Amino acid sequence: MASEKKTSKNAAYDRLRAALKAQTTARAYLFYGEESYLRQTYVQQLQTLLIPKGSEDFNLHRLSGPRLTAQEVADAVEAMPMMAANTLVTVTDWDIFKLEEAQRSQLIDLLEDIPEYCTLLFIYDTVAYKRDGKMKKLAAAIDKNVEVVEFQGQSRDALVRWLQKRFRALDHQIDLTTADYMLFYCGTMMDNLISEVSKVAAYAKAQQITTADIDAVAEPVLDARIFDMTNHISAGKYDRAAAVLGDLLRMQTEPIVILGAIGKELRRLYTARMAIDSGKDKYWLMELWEMRSDYPAKLLLQSAKRVSAQWCGDAVKMCQVADLRMKSQRGVDPAEELKLLLARLGAARK
Repeated sequence: MASEKKTSKNAAYDRLRAALKAQTTARAYLFYGEESYLRQTYVQQLQTLLIPKGSEDFNLHRLSGPRLTAQEVADAVEAMPMMAANTLVTVTDWDIFKLEEAQRSQLIDLLEDIPEYCTLLFIYDTVAYKRDGKMKKLAAAIDKNVEVVEFQGQSRDALVRWLQKRFRALDHQIDLTTADYMLFYCGTMMDNLISEVSKVAAYAKAQQITTADIDAVAEPVLDARIFDMTNHISAGKYDRAAAVLGDLLRMQTEPIVILGAIGKELRRLYTARMAIDSGKDKYWLMELWEMRSDYPAKLLLQSAKRVSAQWCGDAVKMCQVADLRMKSQRGVDPAEELKLLLARLGAARK
């Protein structure tokens, strides 16, 4: 019934959407994945479909781990509906692959015999879902009886359509180029984008959203700030790069996190330079770095045109040295190490 093999089309997600549209849901689901907004949206859709308003106290049973027992889940599943045809049992952050053997056996028996009136929904929110193939009986029971749905980050096209819909609801418009910029600047997680859309729409004076509106009030994600930093360095604008670093340190961003992001961005820049030198295009970069849009790929290629492969290779090595010093040497001031790294990158660029 369920398959946990990842496919580009995310077949389980498509089946969930079709089931909700047809109003014929499975007996059991397991929701996990990075896109928390989308996951919660489908939790709410299941609840709306199955549980009539006003009957939640009787027919909606919310349970959560980690101390939850299989018997408590079974009791909720077996509870008869009242004044409704269905019940919905949600079980949040219960790591079923870490259960003791007796608990696993009881859960397997439950999954094999879920009542027709009940839908059981496992939700992984703050706990990561990690399937353990060594527990063959439990894995087989899940494959047979549970629809496992991963809520992945959405495609560029889906996100652009969603942004346009959100802005229209707030009496604004956003074109494709500006939407791409917002996804780069604010990230692609819908949960975060909701608040940023509201801020930008409230600030914008005209109906058409501009990049200036986004810059004025939206909060850039770390990757966007780091790109600005490395882009300034590649352009020979060390003072601007240092200003970005200063802002991040004042915001109390952990230096080791900043260094990790700088290292990743410089590796991306190196591959962009390699793409230019070997005649590869933006689509090669998009596939290599799993980019949802060509917008960051185009920015990388523009930045890479200003630096040599030699500088990129040296820059990556400088990051590795800084990482080793920050992690292994006593008495090192991480913030000062970052400032020194930036100075060395800037000096090598000249």
